[in-house]
Amino acid sequence: MTNRLRNPDTVHAPLGAYSHQVEIPAGARWLAMAGQVGADKDGHVSNDPVEQARQCLENIRRNVEAAGMEVSDIVNLTWYVVGEMDAKRRRELLSEFLGDHRPASTLVYVAGLASPDYKVEIDAWACRA
Repeated sequence: MTNRLRNPDTVHAPLGAYSHQVEIPAGARWLAMAGQVGADKDGHVSNDPVEQARQCLENIRRNVEAAGMEVSDIVNLTWYVVGEMDAKRRRELLSEFLGDHRPASTLVYVAGLASPDYKVEIDAWACRA
């Protein structure tokens, strides 16, 4: 059995690139990731929140692949965003990253993150059935 992504007809349609539910089969292998910030491998952080988000997603991809999984194994993303972020660019970026995959997802606006340089942090869970 594989992870099952669902959108029940008893709730509103998703407002973006996500699913309302992800059902995980028994015996699946889980990967919990710490929140990924927009720092590249050398520690450089862009001033652009969308570029930080791009780097966060790349860091998530690298974590998933290091665990022998794929982006399609991601079951949940939680975004923490400080200040304004171009919603259209964020949605385009997320669609590029996910392709047709639609994990559960939450977007939270916060007052700040671990460093004032960070404008975006994304944590993720992946599961391989």
